Amino acid sequence: MNHYFNHQQRIFKYKTCAFSLLFILSVFFIFTIFFADSCYLDIYAFSKTETIRNFTVSDKSVKDNASKNSAPAELSSLHAKAAILMDGDNERVLFGKEEEKELPMASTTKIMTCLYAIEHGNLSDKVTFSRRAASAPKVRLGARSGSQFLLSDLLYALMLESYNDVAVAIAEHIGGSVEQFCEDMTQEARDYGCYHTSFETPNGLDSAKHYTTCHDLALLTCLALKNENFCKIIKEQSFSIKELKNGQSYSLNNKNLFLTSYNGAIGVKTGYTNNAGYCFVGAVKKDGHYLISVVLGSGWYPNRRYKWEDTKRLMDYGIKNYNKKEIPLNQGIPSKLPVKNGRKSTCTLSAPASTSLYISPTEKTRCIISLSPSLTAPVQKGTAVGSVVLYIDSKPYRSYPIYARQSIKKRTFAWYYKRMFYYLIH
Repeated sequence: MNHYFNHQQRIFKYKTCAFSLLFILSVFFIFTIFFADSCYLDIYAFSKTETIRNFTVSDKSVKDNASKNSAPAELSSLHAKAAILMDGDNERVLFGKEEEKELPMASTTKIMTCLYAIEHGNLSDKVTFSRRAASAPKVRLGARSGSQFLLSDLLYALMLESYNDVAVAIAEHIGGSVEQFCEDMTQEARDYGCYHTSFETPNGLDSAKHYTTCHDLALLTCLALKNENFCKIIKEQSFSIKELKNGQSYSLNNKNLFLTSYNGAIGVKTGYTNNAGYCFVGAVKKDGHYLISVVLGSGWYPNRRYKWEDTKRLMDYGIKNYNKKEIPLNQGIPSKLPVKNGRKSTCTLSAPASTSLYISPTEKTRCIISLSPSLTAPVQKGTAVGSVVLYIDSKPYRSYPIYARQSIKKRTFAWYYKRMFYYLIH
């Protein structure tokens, strides 16, 4: 009996020793794996730190657009109360005069009315004129209450002839009421980043809470020009529409004289009210790229030519002084970064490739990279882990994010044990 008991004690001791040894070996292997990876990360990070820090930007207050330009001689005598010239591809301000001042904008409102109707309506819808629409003040189509038209046809009447009754009919059809339509347009403009714009009428008639800025109006036009249907409408010199019930035909002619008087012009919209004065949003396509101009309060009646003169000066200035330049943004950015405490040792990065900007010959560009020498797990795919800041001369223009291209989970004890047994087996 004692012999059996002593035998069991020896077995227990052997098991205890074996377990202790296994535990010590496990801790040793885990420590070895962790220490080896940590050393690798530290060495890798150290080798990269100096390169990356040379690009680190300390200025956190990067603005999306360049600061205001001082007025060049050729633009110092503009008639307009406010004006802007914008790169239509990336919204860079090339020139501004009171471009952030809130002002009435007359029928240039219809740029947003048209865009909103295209994006939220069905172009094949039948639109019925209400009494309210039929009684809108001049300029108007003159359709009677109960008349019906295709929405697609009314958009031509809106943009070519600038009919006020058409704007009301479209607003009621899309929004249910003029008031709701204008509220929805205002919110959509906010969503686009136009925080100094308020719509109270769909046609631009004067109203206390109806205003915008040159900058906001240029931004809205940038967006509108990306819509094929919008571009097709504003380029038309003439168009015919028919009333659906009686077949009455209406001939429409584009009132935008800029289309035929300036090389490369493609639009966009004129406007006039007693409060707003003469207004115009112009667009020119040069070598496949857009220049957008806005003038608000460019003289009052009878000085109709002022808006054309101002627009021509703005466009001439842009074409003469700026050329498109392709700017690489990924130079100096590593393809991957080490990851601390991650199940993978490195994470691949997705960096911006390049951007195309109108740049003058006197302007200098440079990119500054803000990126840590390493990442810490967990890392989520698509997370911004750094940025590239593009400077034009000494001023920040825009920040472009650098993203993680993969997800990397954090290490756990369970993961360490699995890896340890993998090493033991293999």
